[in-house]
Amino acid sequence: MLSRTASTLVSAVGRLSVTCDPGAEIAPGGIIAANHTSLADPAIVIAALYRLGVSPVVMATSGLWRIPLLGRALTREGHIPVHRRDLRAADALELAAQALRQGRSVLIYAEGGLPRRKDATEAAPGGFRTGLARLAERTGAPVVPVGQAGARRVTSGSTIKQIAGLATAPLRRPDLHVHVGAPIVLTGDASVRTARAHAAVTTAWRMAAAHLGEPAARAA
Repeated sequence: MLSRTASTLVSAVGRLSVTCDPGAEIAPGGIIAANHTSLADPAIVIAALYRLGVSPVVMATSGLWRIPLLGRALTREGHIPVHRRDLRAADALELAAQALRQGRSVLIYAEGGLPRRKDATEAAPGGFRTGLARLAERTGAPVVPVGQAGARRVTSGSTIKQIAGLATAPLRRPDLHVHVGAPIVLTGDASVRTARAHAAVTTAWRMAAAHLGEPAARAA
């Protein structure tokens, strides 16, 4: 349900295109790591994956589970709440590991939050937290790097600007792009695994941003 809904919503607010590296494959039981720039980008990434025949388990902020109808739907479909700065934070990795062992793909945002920038421009992914590296070490699952660009054209900035951006997006129809990289297997200690995952997602983001002609792609 979440993937179908995301696909419908994204089609209404923008023009989504998707590209893949040669050899890119999202096999069952893989970790999908994407960059996080806007409240809109989870829907955009999920819609892109849906086009590729993938409906992942999503690791998302626990606040979404407090929205009555949405929270019940997320629980029913097996999505995973992330309780940041809480004793329950470790539970998310265990639930993600279980989903991977069951052959489901898991979508994770390793940056752990949104950038503080107010403008709508693109920038390279911020630093990664260690959760992705720890999940990969625990499960041995390959990591599929995904880069998205254009989400900030839908929502970014102050609360008022985000509401206005979402309201006007169906008229503006901003271009959105998602690029899927080839899977990698992370090795080394936690810092090495984290750095390698960050580099792979940054490369995928650069491909997506370049597709939209974003100057940040060249600067990175």
